[in-house]
Amino acid sequence: MGPMRSFLGLFVLMALAWGVSTNRRRIPWRVVFWGTSLQLIFAVFIFIIPVGGTFFLAVNRFVSALLESAMAGTTFLFGPLALPPGVVGDNGEVSPGFILAFQSLPTAVFFASLMGLLYHIRVMPLLIRLFSKVFTTLMRISGAESLCAASNIFVGAESALTIRPYLSAMTRSELCTILTAAMATIASTVLGLYVMILRDAFPNIAGHLVSASILSAPAAVVMSKLMLPEEDKPKTLGRNATPGDKRASSWMEAAIDGAMAGVKLVVGIAALLLAFLGLLHLADLGIGWAGGWINGWTGWTMDWSLAHLISYAFYPLTWLIGVVPADVGVCARLIGERTVITEIPAYQELAGLISSGAFQDPRSIVITTYALCGFTHVASLAIFVGGISALAPDRTKDLAAIGPRALLAAILATLMTGAVAGIFASGGTILAGS
Repeated sequence: MGPMRSFLGLFVLMALAWGVSTNRRRIPWRVVFWGTSLQLIFAVFIFIIPVGGTFFLAVNRFVSALLESAMAGTTFLFGPLALPPGVVGDNGEVSPGFILAFQSLPTAVFFASLMGLLYHIRVMPLLIRLFSKVFTTLMRISGAESLCAASNIFVGAESALTIRPYLSAMTRSELCTILTAAMATIASTVLGLYVMILRDAFPNIAGHLVSASILSAPAAVVMSKLMLPEEDKPKTLGRNATPGDKRASSWMEAAIDGAMAGVKLVVGIAALLLAFLGLLHLADLGIGWAGGWINGWTGWTMDWSLAHLISYAFYPLTWLIGVVPADVGVCARLIGERTVITEIPAYQELAGLISSGAFQDPRSIVITTYALCGFTHVASLAIFVGGISALAPDRTKDLAAIGPRALLAAILATLMTGAVAGIFASGGTILAGS
């Protein structure tokens, strides 16, 4: 019944997006059909077809090898502090346990530098143009938003640079798609960070995160177009857009520029975690005080915290995407935590829950991993609206107005990706197990 519930959940999630649409009479049937079909086709390739599983595991091994390379720099700089839990260094150093700042965050610098090199040798632009052409041809959306959505599979906030010449003339629907795709996917620069957090508890996590980001791109387009349908005619409708990013003059410059961008990313992540975790704790103190008074007055034993309260909204949605009833409470809390804080604490808690055997069904782990995979939180809304506004100041008002709707569309898109994973994942598959 779980996979069938996940399948039905796809349509319920799309119905929710249509229910809050700005124009419910303009259903983008072509986008809905091909966006959903692309997700299902890719999931069949990964989870069902043997060659897809082989490819999946190859990607997982490749990313794991990259992480080993990233550790060469972190262990040189930070010594035993950079060693993962349980690992003994070459000189007998013992790891002090998991430390996010020294073991996970620095990997983003390495991955950012690597992406800079791959851009320079035209590997990334080739992949981005390939996905962009698929989106433009099948879903019949504009070339500019296809290019940006495809870019978001591989990169983060910098994806807007690829369509910088088109931003000022974009329609509101196109801007919503750009914001939604940015928040519903993850950047390759933080892929290593998530893998470092989860790989001990979930050995095949790297392949899952790569496939989740690919699945979420068409899901983001579907949810965005349902919530803010196109009512104007985009300038690049029906034709491919040309990337507007600047290429480095040499491989050395590309690696250096990528590393510097990675440093900015790490500092930004650390700053957000410091600020938002502190603010959340402050909010929880107030909510906890009020909740304690309510518990005393009513005799309840309810846990009063902001993330816990928001998780109630995700209970029915978590059940809809196929999580077994025994695990719904845990998964809903993680998704609520991701929405309030960021995905990093949620993934950290997920790793601990997997290790402690808190989940009753392995499918719940896979579904939750996919549903958490995205920058779908309040902090990212500020980051992406602010970043794109800096590139197109004349569209700041539109971006600010569209932003909350795009965040909701991104949340629904990641849940849709979780539902797709729930249709095909099973505890017995090599992709779901350890």
